[in-house]
Amino acid sequence: MMKTRTLANGLSVSALGLGCMGMSEFYGAGDDAESLRVLHRAAELGATFFDTADTYGLGKSEELLGRFLKETDKNICLATKFGIVRAPGQYERVIDNSPQYARAACEASLTRLGIECIDLYYVHRIDTSRPIEEVMEVLSALVAEGKIRHIGLSEVSATTLRRAHAIHPVSAVQTEYSLWTREVEQTVLPACRELGVGFVPYSPLGRGFLTGTITAQSDFTESDVRPHLPRFAEKNLNANLAIVDAVQSLAKAKQHTPAQISLAWLLSKGENIVPIPGTRRISYLEENIAAVNVTLTPAEITSLEQSIDDIGVAGARYTEEGLKGVNA
Repeated sequence: MMKTRTLANGLSVSALGLGCMGMSEFYGAGDDAESLRVLHRAAELGATFFDTADTYGLGKSEELLGRFLKETDKNICLATKFGIVRAPGQYERVIDNSPQYARAACEASLTRLGIECIDLYYVHRIDTSRPIEEVMEVLSALVAEGKIRHIGLSEVSATTLRRAHAIHPVSAVQTEYSLWTREVEQTVLPACRELGVGFVPYSPLGRGFLTGTITAQSDFTESDVRPHLPRFAEKNLNANLAIVDAVQSLAKAKQHTPAQISLAWLLSKGENIVPIPGTRRISYLEENIAAVNVTLTPAEITSLEQSIDDIGVAGARYTEEGLKGVNA
């Protein structure tokens, strides 16, 4: 049975959510019919927290979620984001947090989703040339107008989070966090705990790497963005396989999968942490959701972390372009 967690400000969601980015682009060609089946199966299994963004597929992901919302009778908490502007077929981006764009983006997302109010609306990336207070003021106005219920920030620094939270309560911070990406533990997670803000780890399975299903660049299709990321460059990927070995070793001992161990580790990090693993396959979805019933002992957690610290991680998580607005 799916467990629930409270992020902040009364925002209660399933302990595991579903990330929907890969359903529209970045990880190879998608299949809308299969993605819809995954969305419905997730809801059947008790997932209530579904995450997307206007930049995923340049609106296609939100349109797909809109179809799902029309078809389901389940209680769903929908999160989406604004702030990354791209041209069709391009990875290069511009960060736009202007009040005019925030309002226009919100209205466009509401239309694509077919809803009147977004449950959780994130600033996807922070424009450091614009005061965060200005961005929060327009989002606060959207809350007052009934367009959004909760405000979130993505890939934000602890300093910016505190400044934003002083203007209007932030309900969630979404940042990459996994066994091979732990920088948030230094200042961001402590700030979230201090302020009572929920935390949503994206790419909790290391973009699939921690599952053990990726062992070479030949495992990717031509339209997959991952081979172009530094950690998946051939030399780095080969070095990082030792991290997967460490996860697989514990998984074998516990009779669980590496994905379940990776998600259970995240769930152990705090009751206000809600990972959002993404998948386009029902079998992987069911495997991931079963992780809510996996328990790791303090000794197992310490040993796993120490093993990965000793190995080290080869390569940055993004290219220079992808790092725009990260930890801003």
